[in-house]
Amino acid sequence: MRYGHFDESNKEYVVTRPDTPAPWCNYLGSVEYGAIISNNAAGYSFVKSGASGRIIRFRFNSASNDQPGRYIYLRDNSDGDYWSGSWQPVCKDLDTYGSECRHGTAYTVIKSQYRNIETSTAYFVPMDKYYEVWQLKIKNTGLSARELSLFGMVEFTNHDHYENDTVNLQYSQFISKTYFKGDHILQVINENGSEASSDVEGSCDVMGEPGCRFFGVAGAEVSAFDGERDAFLGAYRTYGNPKAVEKGKCSNTPAYNCNSCGALQIDLTLKPGEEREIVFLLGAGNEEVASQVINSYKAALSGGSDLAGLQLNELKTLWHSRLENLQISTPDRNFDNMVNMWNAYQCFITFLWSRAASFQYCGLRNGLGYRDTVQDIQGIIHLDCNLARERLSLMLSAQVSNGGGLPLVKFNHIPGKEVTPDESEYSKKTGQSFYRADDALWLFPTVMTYIKESGQWNFIDEVIPYADKGEASVYAHLKQAIQFNLDRQGSHGFPAGLFADWNDCLRLGTKGESMFVAFQLYYALSIFKDFAQRKDEPEDAAWAGSHMSRLDNAFENYAWEDDQYVRGFTEAGYTIGSKNNKEANIWLNPQTWSVISGAAGGEKARLALDQVYNKLNTKYGAMLFYPAFKEFGLPVARMILFNEGTKENAGIFSQPQGWLILAETMVGNGNRAYEYFNEINPAAMNEHAEIRYLEPYVHGQATEGVDTLNHGRSHVHWLTGTASTVMVSIVNGILGLQPQYEGININPCIPSSWSSFTIKKIFRGKLLDIQVDNSAGMEKGVKHLIVNGKTIAGCYVDYSELAERNSILVVMG
Repeated sequence: MRYGHFDESNKEYVVTRPDTPAPWCNYLGSVEYGAIISNNAAGYSFVKSGASGRIIRFRFNSASNDQPGRYIYLRDNSDGDYWSGSWQPVCKDLDTYGSECRHGTAYTVIKSQYRNIETSTAYFVPMDKYYEVWQLKIKNTGLSARELSLFGMVEFTNHDHYENDTVNLQYSQFISKTYFKGDHILQVINENGSEASSDVEGSCDVMGEPGCRFFGVAGAEVSAFDGERDAFLGAYRTYGNPKAVEKGKCSNTPAYNCNSCGALQIDLTLKPGEEREIVFLLGAGNEEVASQVINSYKAALSGGSDLAGLQLNELKTLWHSRLENLQISTPDRNFDNMVNMWNAYQCFITFLWSRAASFQYCGLRNGLGYRDTVQDIQGIIHLDCNLARERLSLMLSAQVSNGGGLPLVKFNHIPGKEVTPDESEYSKKTGQSFYRADDALWLFPTVMTYIKESGQWNFIDEVIPYADKGEASVYAHLKQAIQFNLDRQGSHGFPAGLFADWNDCLRLGTKGESMFVAFQLYYALSIFKDFAQRKDEPEDAAWAGSHMSRLDNAFENYAWEDDQYVRGFTEAGYTIGSKNNKEANIWLNPQTWSVISGAAGGEKARLALDQVYNKLNTKYGAMLFYPAFKEFGLPVARMILFNEGTKENAGIFSQPQGWLILAETMVGNGNRAYEYFNEINPAAMNEHAEIRYLEPYVHGQATEGVDTLNHGRSHVHWLTGTASTVMVSIVNGILGLQPQYEGININPCIPSSWSSFTIKKIFRGKLLDIQVDNSAGMEKGVKHLIVNGKTIAGCYVDYSELAERNSILVVMG
């Protein structure tokens, strides 16, 4: 069933049926002030942290998982009929109520049509601001005048911290009150003084100052208000039938020792054809801040200028300029929509917020996961090198001097002064107690990709502090990351899996060995060896090469079973992922990473990937392993706690699908790589949204496997490493855009049915206008390039050959 469509020209997804299988969301704002909004205006806002900077409420896992939110109610005062500017929460009959939601780059526009009244509300956070804008335009399309009342409403949290607000009612309800200030509701928390400053800068609860939030309006006079939620909703009512809206009058009740809200009533008359603009403003700040913000919009509206419109266009310009750094046109529009807009935009959103706040994540992960963030960087490097470098430097500064990474990097991270998982204080601050085996190993492909994309080789010598003590060059940071895993090995000479090895459900401990990490380490050694050779450090290059040779022998002797690699070894000597096992006898990641790392090539690579295709592939992607665990499990294989076919227990975990696609392109299987991509492409499921459930424009964390009752249903939207792994597999693998130190390879690996396609890419400030000619029907292989009229054998273009604008013909054959 179809609920919407892609609007390529405006870079928007348009929801045309509001009763989507699940809330289909978008992200607004920045890391300073973030907001999540669904196609029905539900969601929440926060300053810096979804955990300790929460401003408005959202109820997770409730009977309706799409309430509350940013609501605008409309009432016809002639007969008392009322509705909402978004379909939720009033939910008028869709036979008479028209709805459209346009999710774009950091903005969402929700339109409604009901009884000759049209509304259009643009929701966004202006750049570098601690507030959000709801720009409402309302029009009377009928032939007679209309007497209307509008009600803008949000439900405030009574405490910045999500858990305190949700469960600590004997405290949180008694620290909040609201005031009506003429054009806004002001909520004040701990008015008489806070016992501690907030961890969230800019939240109005800093250095003992009272925490303040405001909800105001510009462009109309407020006729009544409610600052208490239950006064507005009424007893035993819902957001769908508020007492104030039903009666047509707010009660002018402030909140004191109860749940706060911001509800503002506006009464207006609309002549036939008349349109009005009203701007609601929600944010963090005291009365002075609120007045300054609201007055700026009042002045703009009265002066005839469109401040909100200018701010919205500023956002579009920023985001579209980022996305314009790579644009393609292929025979597959679904492929293009993901590459040109949605997969790229999701990479940025995941990069900005890691796994901190969504409709599944409550925001309690109050920081950046190390492995998550370093991988997320890879997804945006080709679009914004400067932003990538800033975050990469941060993550290098969160590496411990022993080489491992801090599992969670706090939002207020202070390099050189952090406690580590070796100290109990770290667990108290973060809830994390142990090192992950893979964390710092993700630095290698990320640093390499950044240097090659940007051309900034000198980054390798930049001196960056460690998290706990001391400082070193990036090069030394990387060597220490390798040493961390060399110092922690098992009996076969493979690195220990520790608390987790990317798979949080595998607890291999200090002696159990992970083949995933072994291949990561091999890849890291290969990259480091290349760095050492370029820096003319022959001893380091020899050191890396000797460990690669040792691992080569160990792979051959202990890990290869005729046509596949095992997953690892427990401390007790059990082989995980052996083909002789009853359960979980083939795993996805060791097969793909044997190829990505370069450890497996030729026949081994083809055999391993064929086993994946034959034993793990489904019509919705490849399962993480199979069969599911039902007997062997705790304490090592914690995924047994999940139902069969779910998440890590033989589910289709989405992030590794990108590695699978990339591995297939590395061996030249363009048809199979494209097949795998289509199986997991959200856009390809646009006509079958009732199966997938999640947004058809973003990747989810996991899809249910063949053993479940809902094969194909996806879970956990937006904030997933899938965005970056799939983006890398597309850009580097399928499109074949592979920057090198002094130039770039253009070496596509595509379905043989694609006879031609085009790419526009900005590479180190220069435009590459690429036309690919595949009239030969190849999957991979470039005969020659024609660069600005000059024929070059092979697929490599040296940077010295490039002008400011370049016409490049890629002839496959």
